[in-house]
Amino acid sequence: MANTMQYASLFQKELDKIALQEMLTGWMDANAGQVKYTGGKEVKIPKISMDGLGNYGRAGNSGFADGDVSFSYQTKEMTQDRGRKFVIDANDVDETGFVVTASTIMGEFQRTKVTPEIDAYRLSLLASTAMGIAQDKNVEYGYTPAKDTVLAKLKYAIKVIRENGYNGQLVIHANYDVATEFELAMAGKISNTTFSQGGIDTEVPVLDGCPIIKTPQNRLYTAITLFDGKTAGQTQGGYVKGSTAKDVNFIIVPRTTPIAVTKQDNMRIFDPETYQDANAWAMDYRRYHDIWVKDNAANSIFANIKDTKSGS
Repeated sequence: MANTMQYASLFQKELDKIALQEMLTGWMDANAGQVKYTGGKEVKIPKISMDGLGNYGRAGNSGFADGDVSFSYQTKEMTQDRGRKFVIDANDVDETGFVVTASTIMGEFQRTKVTPEIDAYRLSLLASTAMGIAQDKNVEYGYTPAKDTVLAKLKYAIKVIRENGYNGQLVIHANYDVATEFELAMAGKISNTTFSQGGIDTEVPVLDGCPIIKTPQNRLYTAITLFDGKTAGQTQGGYVKGSTAKDVNFIIVPRTTPIAVTKQDNMRIFDPETYQDANAWAMDYRRYHDIWVKDNAANSIFANIKDTKSGS
């Protein structure tokens, strides 16, 4: 009998590593250290508030003004609980070839199905968060990227975030139209920087110290619809652009703002002697993930939308 527990452990560790490296938003998982996560669907996000400076009193040795600080955890649940079962006929692969075959299948599944969905989900949440700021201060609608204007649009978005008090590194997720027009506008003057995520270093364009991550349009929507994989019309699983969603040109966000967690649940592998439904190998893949933005960091995100605003 195959050592299915060993196979499962091997695949789970490798797939978690690949997920962080291949997701364009994998850099957001570095912020998972801000939360308490012990497995399952529940996480605890720290919240802290404190008083500002007061005058130091010299008279009467009154000294420092008393200040209050409060620290608590906000409990959140990962709403994304996604999974699939894969079955490989026993006649298609023997035990010695199972690891190679299964690795190929699961690697392709993760690369083409899992990571795009997680990216699209995360970026749609960031876009909708920016759109939710009062008076549209953190969003701009109705822009078609062009060489003569793209630099000004990017710089304006950066300025909005900086004026809201965020001075750390910003990350820009831009579709290929924006990236191309930016390269044309900066012809011969583009600087690159090293962007690190998941232990991989990549050279990417940079604007005012902000790395630009080229992102396919099918991961840059204001909303997505997730298919359940079971209902008629949804059996293919995955995601599509939301019915009323808009195309996003670019999103700019501080590196510390998105708090993202993605974790593969214990992978299960059944050999042909154990799997009862067919003479086949079976693999259960399940992944929890979600992303959160603290309330006081919502105005640190800026989204530029290609479509006009609804009702305008």
